[in-house]
Amino acid sequence: MKNVIAIQGIQGSFHHQVAKEYFGNGVEVRSCDSFPKLMEELSEGGIQQGIMAIENSIAGSILPNYVLIDDNKVRIIGEHYIPIHMNMMALQGQSIDDIVEVRSHPIALLQCKNFFENYPNIKLVEDSDTADVARQIAEQNLKGIAAVASKTAASIFGLEVLAEGIHTVKNNSTRFLILSSNGHLVDKNEINKASLKFELDQEHGNLASVLNILNDCNLNLTKIQSLPIIESPWKYSYFIDVTFGNYSEYLKAKEILGIITEELKVLGEYKNGRL
Repeated sequence: MKNVIAIQGIQGSFHHQVAKEYFGNGVEVRSCDSFPKLMEELSEGGIQQGIMAIENSIAGSILPNYVLIDDNKVRIIGEHYIPIHMNMMALQGQSIDDIVEVRSHPIALLQCKNFFENYPNIKLVEDSDTADVARQIAEQNLKGIAAVASKTAASIFGLEVLAEGIHTVKNNSTRFLILSSNGHLVDKNEINKASLKFELDQEHGNLASVLNILNDCNLNLTKIQSLPIIESPWKYSYFIDVTFGNYSEYLKAKEILGIITEELKVLGEYKNGRL
């Protein structure tokens, strides 16, 4: 029986690429047209694992996805990084001079901002998925319309690459989270990274205390993201990623954080994808 993985986007998308690299070429994907839909598949659709982009080295964090992970019964069990190569593609036989409109995911367009500054006549239109735009162009024979997507998408849908590597920063990469809805736990001998969420009261110095605890327990803070708590003006939730070499020191830090913070939640404990 094939392993079915929920992804945002369709075949040829960057999420599809991650699925193949992380789970192997034989993986079967369940395409979702949005991240909330992906969460629905994990919580209600019987799919046990999924892949979700969480941050890009240029565009930064995808903030709504932190909320989705926090609000749903899923657990982070891994992560995967891929270099992102953006390419402009259209129907066979067209040139850049024929293009009047380019469609893609908003983050993809943002990553190619400098390239399109040289083409002020081209209208940029945001869409839900890079590969799906390529599919639409091919299936609907859309002339004068181009997509920004991967070369894999161009190959799958028979489009011609008009310009390759158009992203501004050439070492551009995206971090993806591997999610589980079935309570899957990673072997503690492999765990060297964790994602946590907590809240703090507004007493002066509380965040500094958290940082001191992480330092005292030899945890390396690799990510911190704050989001406002809508029901409590000027109060924030903090999402952090930490790496460590000693699992027992992490457990000690977690125990102390559970005492000094409000609503400490473990979003996932897993293997560092950058090692």
